Amino acid sequence: MIKIGIRALGLGLLIAVVWSNAPAQPQQAKRWYKGNLHTHTTMSDGDMPPDYVANWYKEHGYNFLVLSDHNVLTPIAELNGVLAEPEKYLLIPGEEVTTSLDKRPVHINAYGVDQVIKPFQGNEMHEHIQANMNLIRKAGALPALNHPNFQWALQSKDLLAVENLPLIEVYNGHPAVNNRGGGGFESLEQMWDTLLTARKKVFGIAVDDAHNYKKFDKTMSNPGRGWVVVRASSLGRKEIMDGIAAGDFYSSTGVELQELETSAKGIRLKVKQAGTVKYTTEFIGARGKVLALAHGADAAYALKRSDQYVRAVVHGSNGDDAWVQPAARP
Repeated sequence: MIKIGIRALGLGLLIAVVWSNAPAQPQQAKRWYKGNLHTHTTMSDGDMPPDYVANWYKEHGYNFLVLSDHNVLTPIAELNGVLAEPEKYLLIPGEEVTTSLDKRPVHINAYGVDQVIKPFQGNEMHEHIQANMNLIRKAGALPALNHPNFQWALQSKDLLAVENLPLIEVYNGHPAVNNRGGGGFESLEQMWDTLLTARKKVFGIAVDDAHNYKKFDKTMSNPGRGWVVVRASSLGRKEIMDGIAAGDFYSSTGVELQELETSAKGIRLKVKQAGTVKYTTEFIGARGKVLALAHGADAAYALKRSDQYVRAVVHGSNGDDAWVQPAARP
């Protein structure tokens, strides 16, 4: 089990981690780093150039950003030279590997990629997804399946045959993504639970998928709607990527966690209070079943022998949410 104490420190939070099977002494301190993993610039179909987009995120309190333009590797070395600051802000290279099959869009982000990935065109959907994921991994990058419900392209049955899918978007800020499903189509969270119930180890991310910086309203794909908060020892490319790959993060549209403990025994969390907002935490298990509810800023769930896994979703009365990665017994 991991016991975590958190206190405010500059832009992030300091985490003291003590492993129960290690000597009773503090290990390397870690912090929370807020970042967006999916956004676009004029290098593909965004409406502002990379320097504007990168600066927008820095000015709005983000610690890291992936510029994920379609089938192009947007240069970031010069931008990092101007904007990057130790422990404050970092750009990480990315590409949205963009394809379609039978007029169904299939988009997979590649995080930490150093070369453009030429997409593979398959004949069967699971083969198509698997091959492009494999290309991303071969390039030394981390793949994430983007917006399955964009144009109602993908369902969980398309994903069950895919091996080693590490990340799936459970919230995407683009207004055309259909996060909640409908009309007989699964929500993104339902897809996530279907994969988890099938014993797939996959983590859920929230992203902007921002394209529009000139006009802000609910019909536009604007920045600032969904992000991840990653725990890492420092703000470095490797450290952030390792944290995401390990599931050492939570996803959010506005809820901020003050404490978080996830282990093979369950989940415990404490929400940072925002004004007069009220909070409800759902603890969700196999097949999307709600195992328990907790009201207030403090919430905890201990895994039972009958539980395959538990994950948590915190709902704020103002409409903000946060998603905690699943905990399961070994």
